[in-house]
Amino acid sequence: MGYSAGRLATRLRLDGWQVTGIRRQANDGCIAFEDSVSVRAAITSATHILSSVPPLAEGGDPVLIRYGADIAANANCWIGYLSATGVYGDTKGAWVDESAPVGAGRRTARADADQEWQRLGSVFRLPGIYGPGRSALDRVQSGKAHRIDLPGQVFSRVHVDDIVSGVIAGINGPRGCYNLTDDFPCSQNAVIEYACALLGVAPPPMQSLDDAKLLPMARGFYGENRRISNHKAKRLLGWSPVYSDYKQGLDAILHDVTKI
Repeated sequence: MGYSAGRLATRLRLDGWQVTGIRRQANDGCIAFEDSVSVRAAITSATHILSSVPPLAEGGDPVLIRYGADIAANANCWIGYLSATGVYGDTKGAWVDESAPVGAGRRTARADADQEWQRLGSVFRLPGIYGPGRSALDRVQSGKAHRIDLPGQVFSRVHVDDIVSGVIAGINGPRGCYNLTDDFPCSQNAVIEYACALLGVAPPPMQSLDDAKLLPMARGFYGENRRISNHKAKRLLGWSPVYSDYKQGLDAILHDVTKI
């Protein structure tokens, strides 16, 4: 139970839910993933199950490998999975929705897991996730922000609290596959520049992809270019993002930090 699922758990508990979390190691009241007796007991008694665990680097979903049969056996349970819009691959900046083919990008393991979970329940495909403690504001303040000279490169993003509201809408709505994104895909440079403006600092210098010396995962991010449509989630779930663009989201995060 990581960043997004942890945020969801907090909201659900405030709404009166009893939430059991599972992590690699038992802590903060969570069960250890390897504690199969406790995990299977939790699965059997659950009314709702959500997995936010990414696939293994070598392929295969660790949750389904170990507990897939147990999850499938709970026939009356709502089941969900947090996937990623990386399953669509590179669309050269074109818009893409849930009807598009998946598996052509660099995340074939994720696409395979996405398809497996669809056989069990609802799948929520997420783009770049940001929120309190994990945003462009934090990257600028830590000196880790970059501006990359890639004209025309755009991507979608979503505030973590809009993931929370989207999953809750999915629990109460029809089973399916849904993109949960904001309404305004744009360049990463625009997000960094706005964060710098909010903080009153100069933006980092524009660099080539090679000069930035990014880690392989971050560099791979810039190799894909797409705009993600959220119309299906709006139409079928009655959901829409509270933070419809990055400016609203960063403004809210800065306000929360200042208020604290």
